[in-house]
Amino acid sequence: MKRVESMDFAGTWHIYEMEVWDEDYFNMEVQAYIRLEANNRGDFQFGLVSGDIDGRVADHADGKRFEFTWEGIDECDPASGSGWIRIREKNTLEGDFRFHDGDSSTFLARRAK
Repeated sequence: MKRVESMDFAGTWHIYEMEVWDEDYFNMEVQAYIRLEANNRGDFQFGLVSGDIDGRVADHADGKRFEFTWEGIDECDPASGSGWIRIREKNTLEGDFRFHDGDSSTFLARRAK
């Protein structure tokens, strides 16, 4: 199996499906995205939720995942949580956003051109 590095996750990914929220919500203000840098930092926005990401690549039984914590806002209120992403195909990833003491949603995203 090919070794996955932080660079494999780097870039902007457009979220096109979320388990809990529909497209009208997650694309409400901007096209929903998650953006990661090679230094394991990044940011995201979907709906009225946005934040900064700090993470690392970790080994799992089903392959490498980028695991992260995040801090930001949800409708102007402070919010935080965790999540993970893994590459499904060359330009597609799947992941999960979790709110501390709150909702959790899986999502699918495509690499932005």
